[in-house]
Amino acid sequence: MYQGTEAAVGPAAEICERIWLSIAERRLRPGTRLKEEQLAEVFEVSRARVRQALAMLESDGLVTILPNRGAFVAEPGVHEARDVFHFRRQVEARVLERLTDSIDETAIPRLEAHLALEREADAKGDKTAIIRLSGGFHLLLAELSGSTFLVSMLRDLISRSTLIATMYRRQVDHNCGPDEHAALIEAIRASDLAEAVRLMDDHLCHVEDELDLTEAVSVLRDLREALV
Repeated sequence: MYQGTEAAVGPAAEICERIWLSIAERRLRPGTRLKEEQLAEVFEVSRARVRQALAMLESDGLVTILPNRGAFVAEPGVHEARDVFHFRRQVEARVLERLTDSIDETAIPRLEAHLALEREADAKGDKTAIIRLSGGFHLLLAELSGSTFLVSMLRDLISRSTLIATMYRRQVDHNCGPDEHAALIEAIRASDLAEAVRLMDDHLCHVEDELDLTEAVSVLRDLREALV
């Protein structure tokens, strides 16, 4: 599901999720103008509801709202992209520190159940489920750490990472990696913080290494086609 603000509920949350998935699946590209009247027609809601959803997406860094111009899918620059991954490493490392320090007996079964869903989606080639579950695994780690602050931080970083990957990834298809997630689970099971942090760092490096942070991005702007 949409990894954005916890305040997103009801119709606004559905709009946020559809837009987020369209971004993640590279159907809605950075720089695309998000016209209120067109979104209201596509989602069959009022323009007020659309504005609520756009404000939520703006708070998560996925949308830029410009006075007298409207809303656009955000276009993070190269320096911002590097900053996001830099801070994500630090946040994920702290999550693992919290998690391995006092692991709950329900944590491993929950992680394994999530991993099973990832493997199922991977076997089916279900890109939408793969995208949701890949980010969801990292968010679940934060939830299991017991820190609402880290959950909030990581939720924002996951959303921004998705947008950055959409802009700069060399290849369209990407899978965050159930095998790498499985290795992380084993390190957490053993309460081996050093190994868990090493695996997480390698995991995020694999994602960042797929990005071309020198490439000029061509932008497609067909809003209706992207959201159908």
